[in-house]
Amino acid sequence: MEKQFNTAGPSKPHLHYMIDPLKRIDLPEVEMLIAQERYFVLHAPRQTGKTTCLLALTDHLNRTGRYRALYANIETAQAARNDVARGITAVASAIARSASIALGNATLDQWLLHGEGQGVAPEELVTRLLTYWSVQEPERPAVLLLDEVDALVGDTLVSLLRQLRAGYTQRPRAFPQSVILCGVRDVRDYRIHTPGQEVITGGSAFNIKAESLRLGNFTFDETKALWLQHTEATGQRFDDAIWEPLWLDTEGQPWLVNALGHECTWKDKTLRADRTAPVTLERYQLARERLIQSRATHLDQLADKLSEPRVHRVIAAILESEADPAALSEEIAPDDLQYVYDLGLIAVRPMVRISNRIYREVIPRELTWTKQVYITHETAWYVDPATHRLQIPKLLTAFQEFFREHSDAWLQGFSYREAGPQLLLQAFLQRIVNGGGRINREYGLGRKRTDLLIEWPLDPDQGLLGPKQKGVIECKLVRNGKNPEAVVTEGIAQVADYADRSGAEEAYLVVFDRRDGIPWEARIWQREYPWPGKPGQTIGVWGM
Repeated sequence: MEKQFNTAGPSKPHLHYMIDPLKRIDLPEVEMLIAQERYFVLHAPRQTGKTTCLLALTDHLNRTGRYRALYANIETAQAARNDVARGITAVASAIARSASIALGNATLDQWLLHGEGQGVAPEELVTRLLTYWSVQEPERPAVLLLDEVDALVGDTLVSLLRQLRAGYTQRPRAFPQSVILCGVRDVRDYRIHTPGQEVITGGSAFNIKAESLRLGNFTFDETKALWLQHTEATGQRFDDAIWEPLWLDTEGQPWLVNALGHECTWKDKTLRADRTAPVTLERYQLARERLIQSRATHLDQLADKLSEPRVHRVIAAILESEADPAALSEEIAPDDLQYVYDLGLIAVRPMVRISNRIYREVIPRELTWTKQVYITHETAWYVDPATHRLQIPKLLTAFQEFFREHSDAWLQGFSYREAGPQLLLQAFLQRIVNGGGRINREYGLGRKRTDLLIEWPLDPDQGLLGPKQKGVIECKLVRNGKNPEAVVTEGIAQVADYADRSGAEEAYLVVFDRRDGIPWEARIWQREYPWPGKPGQTIGVWGM
């Protein structure tokens, strides 16, 4: 059976293309920590391969014969996370069940369900269970790998961490020699809170942690090597022009790399039916757009985090593009920035930014999804029937009227009001361009602008695989204390440069005047300016 790119659950070597999971972690460091009887954390964003790595590490440790390694997923305790007794019982049950299935050791189940464990209080149930397991074979110390630890919250999580801490001094003879906690967040974020979410411990509730290891994304070479496993298995070739866009789109995020591979080699029925047909850059770009529009579970879960206040503070500043990075460093708590980084939404080097190009596309679309579906304008109104060109000036004029009439009401209840005008324009454009084209976005902290590249098919039969119209739109804001003409002058130079870099033959500038007390009559205007470096060509500018 032909292998697949995996987009759900742990990867399996006989079913999936995969990078050796033991090469994705620093195995010598992990083995050293275990040998030194350390407790530590392995964390990474959702769907980056944590479980696959833990399962591979468990098998590796058991093959050495030195340890009894046990992997247990305690996510089932999430449903009872507000009930300490039920939550801790679920954790203990998950450990006992895993021992029965993976190690063939049913004694933990017996102890828990029919033996001494029945009379043990929840606040020491996990401690007593792990002690019972550890003393069974003292010549082979126990190693416990707990997955989805941060599925727990509040008192249930604190109880688990304290029970691990309670048995810590009895290791390795009467407690696991090493415990590895795995989840999205670093254990530094597992804190005890009041009902009002105020931290009351002054630090982590798990102060026996020796190290915190972060599972990174694929490297460029690993990303390419994963896709080339498909070529080795089927003979189907990838255009060399794909590798750079694939890296910029994903920056090695494992789920994205696999999902795009799946879209290209399986969801594209033409390429699935004929493995002699190469995967071209054009077909890759179509696969990328299908993935974004699919609102796949991973992307949907990612977007769901945008409503959290800690996430909002960071992402809003990036979307706005106007925020001063120096000021932001004083306004946003380091723990909030670390939290958003741990979720995989941002990168922090060389500067704070959305972590890859696909997330840069997904986030604005998700934030404006409900806006898009209520916009009544139709694609056909803005397409020239003779040339099939998208009439971008007509489209921007329509948005100008729409913005004047609806912006106050639409932005009033918008959670990301800081970037509201730019996002509303993107929602309007996306509504129209979804009729056959695509939009690419460039924005980021301190850029002082948002750049949009519209690609529109000129041949309806070929779609985006055929000739394309390219136009760029730049958004800038005029705030209190800024000279509007200076903003326009700067914007014209910037959009001209962006058009040259994008190979676009059309360039437009949209200027949102956000100064206090400026009436609509002064804000609404249209002008044309000479295109720098292109005699006879102009750049259209719309004021709003």
